Amino acid sequence: MSITQDSPTAARSGASASESFKASKERRGAADTSPERVSTIVSAVLKGVHAAISDHDVTYPEFQAAKAWLMEVGETGEWPLFMDVFVEHVVEEVASRQQHGTKGTIEGPYYLPNQVRLPSTAVLPHRDDEAGTPLTLSGQVRDLDGTPLAGAEIDTWHADSDGFYSGFAPGLPDGNLRGVVVAGDDGQFSISTVQPAPYQIPTDGPTGKMIEAAGWHPWRPAHLHIMVRAAGHRTITTQLYFAGGDWLDSDVAEAVKPELVLEPKVDETGIARVTYDFELEQA
Repeated sequence: MSITQDSPTAARSGASASESFKASKERRGAADTSPERVSTIVSAVLKGVHAAISDHDVTYPEFQAAKAWLMEVGETGEWPLFMDVFVEHVVEEVASRQQHGTKGTIEGPYYLPNQVRLPSTAVLPHRDDEAGTPLTLSGQVRDLDGTPLAGAEIDTWHADSDGFYSGFAPGLPDGNLRGVVVAGDDGQFSISTVQPAPYQIPTDGPTGKMIEAAGWHPWRPAHLHIMVRAAGHRTITTQLYFAGGDWLDSDVAEAVKPELVLEPKVDETGIARVTYDFELEQA
């Protein structure tokens, strides 16, 4: 597989991610952090930057280039993209230290709230000619003690077979391959869709320029995004990957965990089927 391919422009993708983030007050929120903690964290970040400059003899031209790059990231709306790809996985690892139940991982920049609600056995909205191997993900949502969580919401979104997300790429219908599946009284659900493709994060903006300058690759392995909610329980945000897939061992976002890798089996009808259960802890 080549390192880069044609993809939606960073200007479109980054700006859409920024607008989505700014529009969601509950996600943007306020950290209610004390001045003392702000001072501690900001001081630590600055010390890390200072150490990198000193340890690696950063020159004035490199410093000026860094300033120009930071300005371009803001001007193009790529901060959500950059932060979610290169920083969020560490924040999630810190949060997971105090959490139990199904493993979580990063949300990423392509979540869109308020998608269509669907019954417990559902087909995600898709185009009539949607390409890709048919995939059915089934399972149960339950409490840590094994009690089924009736009415739990499985909020699902993923890229298409070209690696593009609806809402962030031109030509895709709104809500394509997105939906909120509501589990039955027994916590069971079944979601039919198509298997997504690996995708590269947009490479024509400042984030892509940084990746190219560093000699890194921009690829993420194929995955399903899942956000599982139930009243009185902690929401789990995770991603499910596919065994044997490209970039699984070198995800640019460093978000893959062994517990989240699926092994679908293709049946006689050509449908890849897999079961995965979710366990939520009480809030």
